[in-house]
Amino acid sequence: MEQENPKLKSILEGCLRWDRRSQHQLYEYYYAYGMSICIRYADDQQEAKEMLNEGFFRIFKNLKKYDTQRPFKPWLRRVLVNASLNYLRRRKKFKPEVLMEEVHASPDKNSILSKIAYKELIAIVQSLSPAYRTVFNLHVIDGYTHEEIATKLGISIGTSKANLSKARARLREKILKTIKNQNA
Repeated sequence: MEQENPKLKSILEGCLRWDRRSQHQLYEYYYAYGMSICIRYADDQQEAKEMLNEGFFRIFKNLKKYDTQRPFKPWLRRVLVNASLNYLRRRKKFKPEVLMEEVHASPDKNSILSKIAYKELIAIVQSLSPAYRTVFNLHVIDGYTHEEIATKLGISIGTSKANLSKARARLREKILKTIKNQNA
């Protein structure tokens, strides 16, 4: 059980009994963390809230499957990522964008990220198409392999790799443009 909230065990026990007060406490405690996950997959804050609410419903519904011998936060994260993907899939927002043949590799420039604010970076990631944004988040942020992404999204491994490459290229362009506008 996590040390950051010593009351977590009793809150989770209450959630297992469908106690509304316990559910509210869990939601409030993990709201900011959950939003930081969902906002990366959403077009805007309202959509992220919808994903988060759907994710918490799944958490409450499937809490009996949570292994209390393991940390709660990674389990919560996995449920929220899957809920976000299901949200996108249901709204038919995820469509593969490119084929592998269209990809041209380009070098990474990690140092430019230090010149841009977090909120600006999130806005830039949100400006990507749902397909690019989803693959980028799953691979770069959440650590999924291309094989796992392909299975989760129902696309080929090559499409996953291509979407990631195109997402990185578009992010690079948009970040450089943002930095250029800041310096102007």
